[in-house]
Amino acid sequence: MTVDLQLSSNAGAPGVLPVADAGAGRPHTTFYRLIPEVRLPQRADRSASGTLPVRAARYCDAVTQASGFGWWLFAPLSFSLLWDGNDVFWTWKGQDDYYPLADAAQFPGFASTFNAVAPDELQGCSPPFLTALPEPGHVQVWSGLMARTAPGWSLLIRPLANIPTRGGFALYEGIVETDRWFGPLFTNLRLTRTDQPVHFDANFPLAMVQPLPRFLYSEETVAAMNIVDEPAQLTPADWDDYVRTIVLPNQDRDRPFGAYAVAGRKRRKGGGCPFAAAATAGN
Repeated sequence: MTVDLQLSSNAGAPGVLPVADAGAGRPHTTFYRLIPEVRLPQRADRSASGTLPVRAARYCDAVTQASGFGWWLFAPLSFSLLWDGNDVFWTWKGQDDYYPLADAAQFPGFASTFNAVAPDELQGCSPPFLTALPEPGHVQVWSGLMARTAPGWSLLIRPLANIPTRGGFALYEGIVETDRWFGPLFTNLRLTRTDQPVHFDANFPLAMVQPLPRFLYSEETVAAMNIVDEPAQLTPADWDDYVRTIVLPNQDRDRPFGAYAVAGRKRRKGGGCPFAAAATAGN
């Protein structure tokens, strides 16, 4: 099954930074569900699934933008991990015992499902659901999905933005160049407590994926950094911007709340490429 998720593109518009052209009717990101039981990716919620303070959800555009940027991924089933400081054990809903995760473990029943549809040369090549990594207490978890992106686009796999987890583990972040690497979409985690089960709910997001154009994390972009290392070096234009952004609003006792959020929403309603500012900077 495929799920097409379209991102807007204004490539070629005047003053707009060219982004990867997805082609006519082709989405930037396509998720492929291999494990039928897994929940489909879900657009991340600007309120962080209702966990943000009301004031933040209403007035803090920076927080809500980050919370809603990307899609949530879910575990294919509810399961638990147990680390004794040396070995990792696992179990899943409906089981009475824990099983050692000595190497890798298949999603229950998935190997036969995979073999039923895979070409002859791929028989027995189903991706594992869990893989014990060489580092103590480290586990790789497959989302049950694979993904493709348009040329020049990658996916950042990361912890949930602004949603507290249940604890007991920490996710690593990784950027996968899914325009040229077609394989299981997984995340790596580090267990942070021993001798206590760490539970994962299939109906609670496990990780977050966000689309990135490759130029965004290229060496050329990351190296393009300037530093002003003391206040005396701020220019008159810098001080004018500070006055406009900080001083004047705080001198107005009758100012409405959330002016930054309102301005941001107005800009987004105007459309245009989200990277237009980068294209016109310095012009």
